[in-house]
Amino acid sequence: MTDAGAVSDQPTRRRRRLPWFTEVLVAVVAVALVQAFLVKPFGVPSQSMEDTLQVGDRILVNRLDDTWDRGDVVVFGHGASWQERRLQPADNLLERGMRSVGDLTGIGPSNTSYTVKRIIGLPDERVACCSTDGRVTVDDRPLDEPYVYEDLPFQPGTLDCSSTPRSTRCFPEIRVPAGTLLVLGDHRSQSADSVIGCRGATQGQECARLVSTDRVVGPVVLRFWPPSEAGGLAN
Repeated sequence: MTDAGAVSDQPTRRRRRLPWFTEVLVAVVAVALVQAFLVKPFGVPSQSMEDTLQVGDRILVNRLDDTWDRGDVVVFGHGASWQERRLQPADNLLERGMRSVGDLTGIGPSNTSYTVKRIIGLPDERVACCSTDGRVTVDDRPLDEPYVYEDLPFQPGTLDCSSTPRSTRCFPEIRVPAGTLLVLGDHRSQSADSVIGCRGATQGQECARLVSTDRVVGPVVLRFWPPSEAGGLAN
């Protein structure tokens, strides 16, 4: 009969720990996989999405969701211009290395710039401004946009789309091609968005810069910094 209180004379086998650099590598790979396929954090660098997002806010984007709709706030990647996919290669070898690390981990600089805006026009829709009361229209229907902050000046009958001078809020009808999106900032008077080159014009599709749908990282699902403002975004 075995004594329950007896102490074994067999040596206890200790679990071997991985070398510290291996643990770091595993952690980096895990972070990279999460950011590449699941969710990715971003910082908000400008005031173009106020009051929905403030400068310095940290947001989380869902990379698995590609079912965005009008009104969704999304992040998309580009180069020095929206037409380019990536930034030009860095001249400095150290910066090149840092960008490569940033591409892998999502921490620090990378070879892609990212912008956050709100989807207004979907493929094959016609977007214009303004209605008689100064609203953006989609397929001739005025939008209700409670999130707009500090819009450009518009006064029906005095400063509108038929007056001289013409309101800078106005832009001509833009048909959104297949595979692209028309995006605007919520802080309309401070946003370099899809229609920045069209405001005040009377005609011209070519003035718009649109976002290719394959450049969209995903929709913003929540703000996690600052803690006092953490949570989902109001539409």
